[in-house]
Amino acid sequence: MVNTNLTRRGVIRTAVAPFVIPRALAAPEQPNLLLIIGDDHTHHDIGCFGSNVVATPNIDRLAAGGVRFTRAFTGTAMCAPMRQQMMTGIFPVRNGAYPNHSQIKPGIKTWPSHFKELGYRVGLVGKRHFGPLEAFPYEYLGAPAGNLKLDLLEEFVRRNDRQPYCVFVASHEPHAPHNQGDPSRHPVSSIRVPPYWVDTPATREILAKYYAEVEYLDWQVGQCLDIVQRSGQANRTLTMYCSEQGNGLPFSKWTCYDLGLRESVVLRWPGQIRPGTTNNAMVQGVDWLPTLLEAAGGKAPAGIDGRSFLPVLLGKSDRHAEAVFGVHTTRGIINGSACYPIRSIRTATHKLILNLNHTARFQCAVQGEQENYWDSWVERAKTDAHARRAVERFERRPAVEFYEVARDPYEQRNLAAEPAQAARIESMTARLRDWMRQQGDRGVETEMLVKPHPRGEA
Repeated sequence: MVNTNLTRRGVIRTAVAPFVIPRALAAPEQPNLLLIIGDDHTHHDIGCFGSNVVATPNIDRLAAGGVRFTRAFTGTAMCAPMRQQMMTGIFPVRNGAYPNHSQIKPGIKTWPSHFKELGYRVGLVGKRHFGPLEAFPYEYLGAPAGNLKLDLLEEFVRRNDRQPYCVFVASHEPHAPHNQGDPSRHPVSSIRVPPYWVDTPATREILAKYYAEVEYLDWQVGQCLDIVQRSGQANRTLTMYCSEQGNGLPFSKWTCYDLGLRESVVLRWPGQIRPGTTNNAMVQGVDWLPTLLEAAGGKAPAGIDGRSFLPVLLGKSDRHAEAVFGVHTTRGIINGSACYPIRSIRTATHKLILNLNHTARFQCAVQGEQENYWDSWVERAKTDAHARRAVERFERRPAVEFYEVARDPYEQRNLAAEPAQAARIESMTARLRDWMRQQGDRGVETEMLVKPHPRGEA
């Protein structure tokens, strides 16, 4: 159980007791599935992924009972495309949901239909951000936004212990506006601003609020774990926490950098996953549908992009994909550029990014964020060289970016002009272009098919 003291604004401190799984019990053929998604949560802002800033005891105990994936990626660092590629097993351009606030093409079969065919009750509590709703026949548990209806989650979990369940818990945290948790736990004077951002009072303030909301998210995770424990079904439940994409600050969400595309994923499956393990296999959001269908006794659907990595999940392998792909569509998003398509390919060691309309100015919600710190960066850039480089790097990008991510994980040194990298860049570019053709992705032409967002774009 988790004992948590709360103020009106959120979590202050948490005391965690160990999660007890009977050793003699093994997971049945069809496990329950509890899938928790955090919204705009950068992969390294979790204790078990190396953070010594935010307190995440509940996600940490989930990892201690299962496996951490260190190389998990979404194909798009935006909310709606991330969810819809996960729930269809198809990359964004192919499924039609490549801009944010978008919907999949007619006739595509989705997660709830697949699992209902296997005999599951399938529910969702919290944020939706996909469509059309009739294509996603979940049992919807509570309002689509705001506080999670965890009482409805508990009723769903306990309703029928003879029929397996699959339920998504889609938190709104730590998505802006950051108004949950206790920011006083992170005094702005002690915050360390990463070197890829600009250290201003406004940046420190937003980080304090963001860290507090990550801790509030962790409290929600703990409540979900406790619900499963109280139900008496913990030994037969596969539980996953997955961060949706990076946070809403620059170089994270809305980009193809690792700060945006990389996810933190932890899973526990008693009797099947060895506790306290780490796996370095490269996996991607489209792979979750076939993997968990196979775990539930089903088969991967024909015609999807994802591939099951169940042997990896069970610790029998640490290899899956040789490369993962990323897309970003800036047209059609709030405050987005009129046309700024981005495509990427990443291996275990290198990342290639193509900015397909690089002469334009890159713009997204960052420059118009309601919790506005960007103006403080622009003002600092008038007198500070580091701030000027950061602003220019965010808004004005070259046609090609190439990074040795194994040595440069925050993608600070562009090697695209290095002669020693020419052959590797050529090879990865050809592979990325082949993937785009397979996806029906024509780059700028595909971007311009998107309607402008009614709230404006640059």
